[in-house]
Amino acid sequence: MNVLFIGDIVGNVGRSALKQVLPALRDKYNPHIIIVNGENAAAGRGITKNIAREFFEWGVHGITMGNHTWDNKDIFEWIDDEPRIVRPANFSPQAPGQGMAIIKANGKQLAIINLQGRAFLPPIDCPFQTADMLIEEAQNTTKAILVDFHAEATSEKIAMGWYLDGRASIVLGTHTHVQTNDDTILPEGTAYITDVGMVGSKEGVLGMEKGAVLHRFLTQLPSRFVVDEGKWHLHGLSVQIDDATGKATKINKIRLTEDEWLLM
Repeated sequence: MNVLFIGDIVGNVGRSALKQVLPALRDKYNPHIIIVNGENAAAGRGITKNIAREFFEWGVHGITMGNHTWDNKDIFEWIDDEPRIVRPANFSPQAPGQGMAIIKANGKQLAIINLQGRAFLPPIDCPFQTADMLIEEAQNTTKAILVDFHAEATSEKIAMGWYLDGRASIVLGTHTHVQTNDDTILPEGTAYITDVGMVGSKEGVLGMEKGAVLHRFLTQLPSRFVVDEGKWHLHGLSVQIDDATGKATKINKIRLTEDEWLLM
């Protein structure tokens, strides 16, 4: 099985980049299943039903979320009716939505699990114990399991990679929007990267206009962050999984810019 994961999509620039580049990524990596992180897709804060529908129309099979899951309040009205979207499983049990989904496409099936870290983020249930529970459940259906760990601290992400080595096919980090250079296959067969990166303007700060961000850092005063409209960059990950074992056999980082992507 070939799995393509695209990092945090930020605003209109990120959505436009995804639509533009996805056909070429399909041609190059031949993915059976495509997953994106969509928690910043709507103006940098959350996702809307229409945006999710667009992603699925473009060929995306599943969407993971994160700490901005609830920023567009209408999500409460429809997330329970969309089985292809997962929000962090270690949110409160009373939260709507689901933390794991079995995605089926092109004759393959992949369990996707979304978790959120606790270091430098709001209090939340233990992601490690939640991972134990959900992976055991997923293994009853499929050996191919992807975990999107939406977390701030690199140490917490790396710890999760080691903790799930041999139990998950892929453990990848999202949230910090900067692609790391530590993509590897761990000793027991889990493909790992600390952060996949983002899709959005490369001319701002993590996809946001730099002026407002600089104002906050320089003055310590509140400022409204808006999505930057500069040229984009796109980050992702392609992983090949052995169907028989669920182990990763190949991992490739994807890093494209608006000016150069046609050379891929």
